Amino acid sequence: MREAEAKLRERFPDAGYYRHNENRLYITVPRERVTEACRFLHLERAMRLAICTGIDTRAGYEMLYHFSDDANGGLYTLKVIAPKDDPRIESQASWFPSTDWIEREMTELMGIEFPGHPDMRPLLTSDTDWDPEEKPLRRDYQRRGDKHERG
Repeated sequence: MREAEAKLRERFPDAGYYRHNENRLYITVPRERVTEACRFLHLERAMRLAICTGIDTRAGYEMLYHFSDDANGGLYTLKVIAPKDDPRIESQASWFPSTDWIEREMTELMGIEFPGHPDMRPLLTSDTDWDPEEKPLRRDYQRRGDKHERG
């Protein structure tokens, strides 16, 4: 794990690093470098994308790309933060098909836009009467019934 971390620090000196434990490293990269960082981990370091997650934090909308270094047992999480007044993160789906559905889901449920995505059709809400302006994974979301009860 230490060799991969050293290569990351060399390649991305402007990133923030946080070691949670011996096998877990968080790397915060500027939004403009997310594609470069994902390509580095997946294509150059042969890591597998385990999962992506999105979180609405006070700092902004975080997109977390969790990469597994199966050969060494390490888990590397790329964290990208999009400001709430500009919720855009470059899409990885055109070159990295594993990110296709999660980007569509994060658009529907959090309102993060992914410029360059090849097919942004709704994934979860296409067959429902869901209001596309409602984003249930945002901190300020109120359930449908709650809106009317609070008056």
